[in-house]
Parts: sequence; C-alpha cells; structure tokens
Amino acid sequence: MLSTLRVDPGQPARLGERPTDDRFDLRRQSDAAPVLRDLNARLFDLQTRLWAEDRRSLLLVLQGMDAAGKDGTVRSVFSGLNPQGVRVVSFKVPAGQEVEHDYLWRVHAQCPRLGEIAIFNRSHYEDVVAVRVHGLMPKKQWKRRYRHIREFERVLSDEGTTVVKLFLHISNGEQRRRLRARLATPEKNWKFRAADLEDRKRWADFQRAYEDVLTATSTAWAPWYVVPADRKWARNVAVSRLLVDVLAEMDPQYPPPEPGLESITVE
Repeated sequence: MLSTLRVDPGQPARLGERPTDDRFDLRRQSDAAPVLRDLNARLFDLQTRLWAEDRRSLLLVLQGMDAAGKDGTVRSVFSGLNPQGVRVVSFKVPAGQEVEHDYLWRVHAQCPRLGEIAIFNRSHYEDVVAVRVHGLMPKKQWKRRYRHIREFERVLSDEGTTVVKLFLHISNGEQRRRLRARLATPEKNWKFRAADLEDRKRWADFQRAYEDVLTATSTAWAPWYVVPADRKWARNVAVSRLLVDVLAEMDPQYPPPEPGLESITVE
C-alpha cells in the first residue's frame, strides 16, 4: 500500500495517470466491512501505544479538491480511537493575529504534541495551491514556499513527528455528483458554498497546482500518497491501511513498569 500510492521523491506525481476509483482487490462495499474492522482494531492498538509511549507523534495532512471526502475520512477512520490522543485541525482563511505572522506560524502552533496524532483537514498547502490558482500573490512568492514547506516538515521529522500527507484523488464526474448531492439533500446544504462552483470551473488549474506541489514537496521525510477517493469505502480502507503501516513502522512501545512493581500488592 505504501509503495503503490506514494509519490516517490524527485519523481512527478502524474495525477492524470493515477486511478480515482481503485477497489484495492475488494469487489464490493460489503467486502470492505470486515477489513475495516480489523484495521480499526489494529489502529486502536497502535495509537494506544503511541499515546502511552509519549516520545513521538504523527501528523496526518489531508488535502484534495472540494468534496474529495476529507471530513468523511476523519469521521470514518478515527471514530474508534482514544480522543485524548487525537486532534483534528481545520485551517480557514487567515484572520486576526494569524495575518500578522508568517503563513507557517499558525500551522506550527497546531502540530501534534508527543504521543498525539494530529489531523490537518486542509493545511499549509492551501497557502501554495489556493493562492496560486486565485492569483493572490506573484509566482516567485508562492513558488519559494515549496522550499519553506520542505524544510519545515524536515524540522518536524527531525524532532520526532512522523509526517504523512494524503491527497484524496477524485474524478471530475464524482465531484459533480457530490456537489449536486449537497444541493439536493437538506442535511447537506450547510456544506455547500457558492465558491465551490467557481473553484470547479478552475478544475484544470487546481489539478496542475496539485500536480506541481505534490511533485515538489514529496520527500523522504514527509512523502505524499495519492489515495483513490471516488469510492468512499475503498478510500477508508486505503487510509486506514496506510496509517496502520506507518504506525507499525514506527513501532511505538509501552513504557516499562516501575522498578519493583512485581512485589507490590493492593489490599
């Protein structure tokens, strides 16, 4: 899973050549249920050990086009974990004190503590992709942010935070279907923004921007993974399996018991 979805450092992301509807050898949604149960149990165990170990942390970055499924991924993959050790951060348009600092200031402040998993639902990558597509700053300015971000993530990695970045990859047609569902379903109306339609008109521009940023910022210390996301259940399997693989590689351990614990009795 890690190798097939990874954007290899120094290689182009080639988003146009990557599938959006992969089933990962599962024929139907019902086949995914037992797989997800097993992965969720393993993820709970690994997260518990990471929290108890309290020496390292994990940062998960979620990016994607509008309606790619970032919120749904968070709900489905992390609902069974210990909430003490998991935190979700959603970055909006900078405001107030955030505007008075460099663009990474607010991001660094939200990075995970020791033992914690932090999920960025959108992230510092909006400060490259969105500003580029909407023409909010000159090319020279947003392009040099590639280097800033690579080195920022190197600092996190060097200091004990494993950085995993997922691009939820959906097709143009699937985005159309999901946006229409938001309009047609009263319970989903709150998710719809008129700006989503304006961004949809710039689909090709966003794809080029993501292609470039994934290529430029997938590194050995903070790789990008492109997750096929047209099928929500397959997406959930892929994200869960990726996280289990990454945490298994980290191999967090429970702290050793206090000396003499074996001789203590509780009356």
